[in-house]
Amino acid sequence: MDTGKLIIFSAPSGSGKTTIVRHLLDTDPRLGFSISACTRTKRTGANSAEAHGKDYYFLSREEFKQKIDDGEFVEYEEVYPGAYYGTLRAEVERIWSLGKHVVFDVDVKGGLKLKKAFGDRALAVFVKVPSIEILEQRLRDRSTDSEESIQSRLFKVKFEMGFEKEFDVTIVNDNLDASLKKAEILVNNFIR
Repeated sequence: MDTGKLIIFSAPSGSGKTTIVRHLLDTDPRLGFSISACTRTKRTGANSAEAHGKDYYFLSREEFKQKIDDGEFVEYEEVYPGAYYGTLRAEVERIWSLGKHVVFDVDVKGGLKLKKAFGDRALAVFVKVPSIEILEQRLRDRSTDSEESIQSRLFKVKFEMGFEKEFDVTIVNDNLDASLKKAEILVNNFIR
């Protein structure tokens, strides 16, 4: 697809980017979700169960490193010690071959790498919450992370917030309905 575009949603963990991305995918048939590869284990539980090939491509560290060596990633990052995430080149090509535009739900560094790789063909959207306190409460409400993991994520949030100005646009997710509407407008304006 020569006219395929990319819409990148990045945010500190718990900001609501995944909710926004899911909404867009559910309401806009022109969009296809880029499934990231990662080395972390699947989340389990009634509200957060994940599936290989749907939420992520769950790879061993060895498999992930082999794909790095083989040049199969558009971008990748060691997000936490020993925890790798990345975008497979074949995944972008798969979605374009379906005649769709690619939507990403990626960490901040990954989002910036994708924007750099694809330039004007990509729209980079930074999603944030109004305060660190609200973000901390969202992380706790998910009930999927240990206290150590929450503290690590909060430390990382402060670092990631420093990259906001490098994105094309920011959505402050303080009202979900308003954030969803803003995301719809941004996507429509970008891909028309």
